[in-house]
Amino acid sequence: MATVTIYPGREARLTGGHLWIYAGEIKNVDGTYAPGDIVDVRAADRTFIGRGYINLRSTIAVRLLTHRREPIDEGFFRTRLAEALALRSRVATGTTASRLVYSEGDGLPGLIVDRYGDLLVLQCLTLGMARQQPAIVRILEELLSPAAVYARNDAAVRRLEGLPAEVGFVSGQAPTVQEIVEGGLRFRVDLAAGHKTGFYLDQRENRQTVAAYAPPQGEVLDVFCYTGGFALHAARAGGTVTGIDISAEAVAAATEHARLNGLTERCTFQAGNAFDLLRGLARAGPRFDLVILDPPAFAPSRSRLERAAAGYKEINLRALKVLRPGGILVSCSCSYHVSEELLLALIAEAAADAHRRVRLLEARGQARDHPIHPGMPETRYLKCLILEVT
Repeated sequence: MATVTIYPGREARLTGGHLWIYAGEIKNVDGTYAPGDIVDVRAADRTFIGRGYINLRSTIAVRLLTHRREPIDEGFFRTRLAEALALRSRVATGTTASRLVYSEGDGLPGLIVDRYGDLLVLQCLTLGMARQQPAIVRILEELLSPAAVYARNDAAVRRLEGLPAEVGFVSGQAPTVQEIVEGGLRFRVDLAAGHKTGFYLDQRENRQTVAAYAPPQGEVLDVFCYTGGFALHAARAGGTVTGIDISAEAVAAATEHARLNGLTERCTFQAGNAFDLLRGLARAGPRFDLVILDPPAFAPSRSRLERAAAGYKEINLRALKVLRPGGILVSCSCSYHVSEELLLALIAEAAADAHRRVRLLEARGQARDHPIHPGMPETRYLKCLILEVT
């Protein structure tokens, strides 16, 4: 096994639990290895730090799997997967869809596994994990006996690892459109073409919480509504919902979901640019009792943070202008580089510009089946702020 030695002074973050070693932190590599191989990592004074897989093509050159001297074999992955599944049996309730494995949050960097009914969707985002995919599929079959396992190995991050896009069944066969139940609502999920692995599982608990803020017979605006997750929960609570999304396909799916759940009379969805439509609604004045903003990541990298901040402020400003006094603003960000503190500050600036006062009622994050690694702030990416307009 090759050994990676890092530069002096770079070990504190790693001994604190972080699992990534950047290429610029590596002083030298002793021994022979192939990309994706398991290597030992040591501090400059030769103190053992951990063991993980290496790929010098990536900016993140080594991803640690363990801080112990233990074999990284099929037994290791079986133990880690069994631990992940045991957690989900406690926290992912009231749904037939959940995240079973959340990468670093489960000590398995580069691996995502989602459950949709009795079908699993797998993503191997790194070369080291892609080499383990056959063993991982075998273990999942052993532990869960799924009807099929579908690979959604088409995330853009794979290119940084030198990996091609690969999609398709790696075990069994099943329809790629699966019906799931979340909090008593039915959704049809396109596992082959939907965002992420087909559905935004990380917002599940937030959708149900936000529904409690939907006033009976109140007006709800769901911006960036995708296939209607927030909208349908709010409509079932008694609200009359207008949903907006730039994707005509998403709007068609949301409309079908409203029909599927008997909520057609309470839901109207339209395709269009959210910024333009919000400006138009703002010119008409306050109308809504609840506005939900769940945009895509405006800041996929730190270099785009300034532009993203302007975008977040803009949509929150327009949302505040369409809310009635006493209304509720739900403002989300899935951009890791936009911190909760920054998002709240941007909302405060927007409120000042809109001549509205707001107060924070709840600060929420991703669903519990997306556990946060305390040594890796990168694993805490989703922010969901719920505010009242006073």
